[in-house]
Amino acid sequence: MPMISPHGTWSSPISASAVAEAGGSQQWLGIVGGELWWAESRPTEGGRVTLVRSDGEKVEQLLPAPWNVRNRVHEYGGRPWAATGNIVAFTHWDDQRVYALDLTDRAVRPITPEPPAPHAIRYGDLRRGHEGEIWAVRETSTGPRRTDITRDLVALTSDGREPRALGATHHFLTAPQLSPDGRHAAWLGWDHPAMPWDGTELCVAEVGTDGGFGPHRVLAGGPEVAVCQLEWENADTLLAVLDPDGWWNLHRIGLDGTRTNLAPAAEELGGPLWKLGLQWFAPLGGGRHAVLRSGRLAVLDEHRGTITDAGGTQRRPVWASTLVPFAGGVAGVATGPQQEGAVVVADLDAGTLTELGDPSGRELTGRLAERGYLPVPWEREFTTPDGERVPAYVYPPTSPDHAAPEGELPPYLVHVHGGPTGRNFPVADLDFAYFTSRGIGVVAVNYGGSTGYGRRYRERLREQWGVVDVTDCAAVAEALVAEGVADPNRLAVRGGSAGGFTSAASMTPSPPAAGTYRAGTIKFPILDLTGWTGEGGETHDFESRYLDGLIGPLPETAARYRDRSPLYRTGSLAGPVLFLQGLDDEICPPEQADRFVAALHGSGIPHGYLTFAGEQHGFRKAETIVAALEAELSFYGQVFGFAPPGIPVVDLRT
Repeated sequence: MPMISPHGTWSSPISASAVAEAGGSQQWLGIVGGELWWAESRPTEGGRVTLVRSDGEKVEQLLPAPWNVRNRVHEYGGRPWAATGNIVAFTHWDDQRVYALDLTDRAVRPITPEPPAPHAIRYGDLRRGHEGEIWAVRETSTGPRRTDITRDLVALTSDGREPRALGATHHFLTAPQLSPDGRHAAWLGWDHPAMPWDGTELCVAEVGTDGGFGPHRVLAGGPEVAVCQLEWENADTLLAVLDPDGWWNLHRIGLDGTRTNLAPAAEELGGPLWKLGLQWFAPLGGGRHAVLRSGRLAVLDEHRGTITDAGGTQRRPVWASTLVPFAGGVAGVATGPQQEGAVVVADLDAGTLTELGDPSGRELTGRLAERGYLPVPWEREFTTPDGERVPAYVYPPTSPDHAAPEGELPPYLVHVHGGPTGRNFPVADLDFAYFTSRGIGVVAVNYGGSTGYGRRYRERLREQWGVVDVTDCAAVAEALVAEGVADPNRLAVRGGSAGGFTSAASMTPSPPAAGTYRAGTIKFPILDLTGWTGEGGETHDFESRYLDGLIGPLPETAARYRDRSPLYRTGSLAGPVLFLQGLDDEICPPEQADRFVAALHGSGIPHGYLTFAGEQHGFRKAETIVAALEAELSFYGQVFGFAPPGIPVVDLRT
């Protein structure tokens, strides 16, 4: 019989440490010698990333501590490893050099020079080039500002010779990919102020006998067409995902410039290129291709012009963009409403999935699901006052041990994803379950600007950031109140990065008035739009012109930048706020949160500010994840009037 307890006071087996321990993720799959390899994060080891491999039965770690397989290209990183011959090249976070793991004796040695200053030269999107070579994007710091960056394409050799420059066609580049006959190389490029989901160009060049590239030609893409992935099909044709009709579809592109959409559909088969090397499709042969349709695994049959969901994926319907052909099927990382992410191999003919990797995290999630502690997200579609649809996923309070007193409505957290060119998926999320198992609901909103719904929906946010996102999230929250699902007096908004901006903007409404939310958790946010972007801005190069599209070009719209900056609206703060910030963040640096919190001193509004040394953009260390979750729960308890059992009280100042 469930115990009757107020929302927020429910005891839960989902501790913050359990969330941290299960928080490892798999990424960057590839094939080496017929075996499946991938990178895997380890929160309990300081958040480092290791390389592992599987022969289909057992999983072996290949790089013990202190190796950390990450890089800083674009600050979000790119594909950090690639194999050629008997070596596997990988980038190491501590110095950003490329190292070679020799598969014969497991020795590791550097193959790029030591940079002149720490992290001054970075490599990413590692690809196999000519025999004995690894091709990559090289990023070089040229000055003191975060935007003082140049990029070029380089060839690396396992003997550690000086990297050989291959060329540079654009300010931003993906690594070149070599055609099967070795005669051509293809890559993507784009320039400020475009982001890669705005417009990119698919470039191709002949490879000379000396290994150098000739003049490039643009085969596809442009200012209003975004190419997000390419693969060589044969010596004369490429396969690429691009959106000339407003949806990312799979196309065949000839070296003569011909282009064919293999299965036209009003569906997204690609996504935003936040990290170099993401893979949304994998050729299977015979005119069949594994594709991701808004995150679901499907098979595209070009002869029939059809896209059909893969069988056997019902329990794990959401797949990450890291598909590779394997064992006659396709391998990837898949998750579901009650399953944590796992490396899986799909037999597309038999309609079966085989799970690989360490099962410990999945066992925890499985036990919690079986015992009834994990909520099953409800897929909903809400409507804004001006009639726009807003998809969202509702995670209701869920516990087998507790029920609320009759008539008591639960607090709800409106979760705002980052990006803002990103999205939420209906998956098991122990971060959410930490709250829902204690009687606090969560709703994850795919506000205007989110991906997965076509270019038109993505561009609802064009010059409207801080307006459309705020309005959409509020419409969802207020609809839950109107339906009698959520307590109108206990609504909070939470988010990190761009989601931190929307959370802060939601808590500082303009004109000043009582807002939708009583409280806000603001993680590694953007708070001063002018200070963050533009010439001499505080952010990194990749996003330094992002706001041209999200807010408007400078200097013409300078007033709009200030009007929408939460930092200049602290006087209209609608309630208590909690800030969580990594001190090594190069994307949303701590200076912004520092200024906002300083402006709140003496305001009389309760606020908290926790900073974490050694954390970059997003939290990777187990101890940070624990401290941040417990602080957030304590914060809601103090604002909403409940005492979560066993949780340290976070200090709130006025």
